[in-house]
Amino acid sequence: MRKIIITLIMCLMTTTLYARDQISIVGSSTVYPFATVVAERIGKTGIKTPVIESTGTGGGMKLFCSGIGANTPDMTNASRAIKSSEKEMCFKNGVTNISQVIIGLDGIAFTSSIKGIKVNFTTEQLWQALADKGSHPQKWSDIDPSLPNYKIQVLVPPPTSGTRDAWNELVMNKGCAKEVQEASKKDCDKLRTDGAAIEAGENDTLIVQKLSGNAEYFGIFGFSYYENNKDKVQAHTIEGKSISLKSIQDGSYPISRPLFFYVKNQHKDIIPGIDQYVKEFTSKKAIGKNGYLTQVGLVPLENPKEAISQVK
Repeated sequence: MRKIIITLIMCLMTTTLYARDQISIVGSSTVYPFATVVAERIGKTGIKTPVIESTGTGGGMKLFCSGIGANTPDMTNASRAIKSSEKEMCFKNGVTNISQVIIGLDGIAFTSSIKGIKVNFTTEQLWQALADKGSHPQKWSDIDPSLPNYKIQVLVPPPTSGTRDAWNELVMNKGCAKEVQEASKKDCDKLRTDGAAIEAGENDTLIVQKLSGNAEYFGIFGFSYYENNKDKVQAHTIEGKSISLKSIQDGSYPISRPLFFYVKNQHKDIIPGIDQYVKEFTSKKAIGKNGYLTQVGLVPLENPKEAISQVK
């Protein structure tokens, strides 16, 4: 009897008691398809397949930074870098050990149905079409006669989206009228509320469906969604540059940005599989030049070894 009790005690001492048996991931809809592929691969190795929710970058950061414990996410995907205000929120709530992982690059495609007209836009024209502080043209041809005689209707990501943040930085701020910038630069990225800019949520698949149903709609989403839906949508050139793996990687395409995910390192001891997931996601076979994620639209980093850093 004593031998049995000692054996049970030794088993308990050598068994890790986890708070949750599955990794919880939230965040960017742009990173979501890449994270899902990695999660499925990890799920075939004996680790329970991670649960991933597409909440948008901002929404994911809010959940991720809410605290430590099994009721909070272990990781968050992001289509932009963490903001200083989000760092402060994390640190305030005890999330103090965070790794930033850059998985690759992405371009933002400005798209419409393949049934529509192919157009070259400038950032200035796109700002004029969407800006709250602009002249509120009703048709694209009101901006320039060479543009389509379509009513301006653009399906845009919500304010919580990292794609929206990147669009604001790379298009709205760059194309902003000089007088608006001089008066108040923060007004440059405010979008119209009269129906020209239509918030379409975090579901990029739904945006593709809406574009397919109306040749006069335009939509904004990441390169991978465009690549996987070329039979339905076309991407317009920006400042004369087409979106492609090459133009994103060499920086010639004007609307390019890095993609990230963030790891709550304090959860590594209470949630199984986190290290294995990160190792798989950052491996050469996943994000290298010929990695399996490049097959679904990820633009690889030139040096994946520099992908991981500590958030300070």
